[in-house]
Amino acid sequence: MLQSDSRVFHRIIQGQLPVAERGDGVYIIDNQGHRYLDASGGAAVSCLGHSHPRVIEAIKQQLDKLPFAHTSFFTSESSEKLADFLVQNSPQGLDRVYFVSGGSEAVEAALKMARQYFVEGGEPQRCKFIARRQSYHGNTLGALAVGGNQWRRQPFEPLLAEVEHISPCYAYRDQRMDETAADYGLRIANELEAAIQRLGADRVIGFIAEPVVGATGGVLLPVEGYFKRIREICDRYGILLILDEVMCGMGRTGLLFACEQESVRPDIVTVAKGLAAGYQPIGATLCSNAIYDRIKQGSGFFQHGHTYIGHATACAAGLAVQQTIQEEGLLDNVRAMGDLLANSLNQRFAEHPNVGDIRVRGLFAGVELVADRASKKPLPSSFAIHTLIKRHAMALGLACYPGGGTVDGLNGNHVLLAPPYIVNHRHIAEITDKLGGAIDAALQEVGVL
Repeated sequence: MLQSDSRVFHRIIQGQLPVAERGDGVYIIDNQGHRYLDASGGAAVSCLGHSHPRVIEAIKQQLDKLPFAHTSFFTSESSEKLADFLVQNSPQGLDRVYFVSGGSEAVEAALKMARQYFVEGGEPQRCKFIARRQSYHGNTLGALAVGGNQWRRQPFEPLLAEVEHISPCYAYRDQRMDETAADYGLRIANELEAAIQRLGADRVIGFIAEPVVGATGGVLLPVEGYFKRIREICDRYGILLILDEVMCGMGRTGLLFACEQESVRPDIVTVAKGLAAGYQPIGATLCSNAIYDRIKQGSGFFQHGHTYIGHATACAAGLAVQQTIQEEGLLDNVRAMGDLLANSLNQRFAEHPNVGDIRVRGLFAGVELVADRASKKPLPSSFAIHTLIKRHAMALGLACYPGGGTVDGLNGNHVLLAPPYIVNHRHIAEITDKLGGAIDAALQEVGVL
């Protein structure tokens, strides 16, 4: 265990953390020899597990050639090849790639890129973004501003830009008994049009959303037609559609880009976590030629940048990860094991009184907990049941990603699962069994079960 006198400023300051020593496929092994099945990929990052030889070798080869060269002086072969791969495999119309070091940076780049697009086009009055409640777009100030995670936003609220937030697509709680899924999706999507009209269309830059909401909402899946209507509204009012696929993209939902499952093309899309699977820190912001060309033909300079953008070693890792996913047919496994995970979770929790909803797309799953299934009433927030589930899961040798504030930022709990794309039947069974044990132990601890 980590000693209490550690000099590291850990994100979780109280308590002790096991010391991760090595990886073995889908498992992390600590320095005491305990094995943990990484059922959440950290935070949906480690999509190839923790010891893939091809990726490790690609990093070593790049280090032998050139670890890093600053992008104000040079480009690199690895960044050019990774950009080509992403454009060739992205939805049609996403033609340019801006590399960064992670998801928050990718969103910051997207926001600035969108703003500069309109400034270069002679519309500097456009200064407003519209986003959704119960969303998460990163921890930098711009990303926090468009995000809807109240717990993360609250301490920094005075520092954040004003952003209009509309409802998430959260059918489990918000779809009325008298409306179909399609009707519900249309009603919720039309909140965007109302917000645009309220702010003034000539002042709005764009709308940003996660195609599948990740950690804040616990894998909220859009109903059919929702994003098509969103795209129509953006086109009607001339605003940009920015899709944040930092968590749900790069194959997590069964296709390389989650928006492909909605048959919608964004103007800008952000990716990160699964891009290099944690083997190196990297993210990317993809945009249309229309955005790129306006900036190129205008000032000719994107007024944004960080030291490590386009990092040669990180790009080499990303390319190796993406080639491995493609050449080993791992998206087929994501879909097959995703179906198995959905069946396994539904079977394990079919009669569980405190599991209200199970949401799965590919190897991206959310299990929402409730006080009782009939009313969907959340468990008391004072229980902090998500914290207890994480502790019990770790004791059982399972790393999962529980969260609180699922419903409104304060109330509600869920567990997010995002296992590596290399999982097999045995791993799925182990995940379900240990998760069930952790949930039951946590509920028993607070006297619910």
